[in-house]
Amino acid sequence: MSDEIKNEQEDLEEDTVDIYTLVDEEGNEMEFQLLAEADIDDAHYVALAPMSALTDDSSEEGDYVILRQDEEDGEKMFSTVDDDETLDRVAEFFDDLFFSEVDCDD
Repeated sequence: MSDEIKNEQEDLEEDTVDIYTLVDEEGNEMEFQLLAEADIDDAHYVALAPMSALTDDSSEEGDYVILRQDEEDGEKMFSTVDDDETLDRVAEFFDDLFFSEVDCDD
């Protein structure tokens, strides 16, 4: 019986979608869905898709933003990646993760 409950809880955890509400410099709020996260070069990065892009048919498939995630006083803080070289390296990692072709013949 306890195994059944544990499996149901694991299924619920797998179906959980992380949504973040971020505020830009002008005070505008936007909701983002977490697509993936990675530790690269001693920093933690997240790939977030704007919720509007997920529901809006006019947006391009594959739109996402990359932010650096830090913790401050136990709270998640996100910041833009200012270094172009670092941003390119992180973007390449996420692009490979999201858009790599799967060989179905194997």
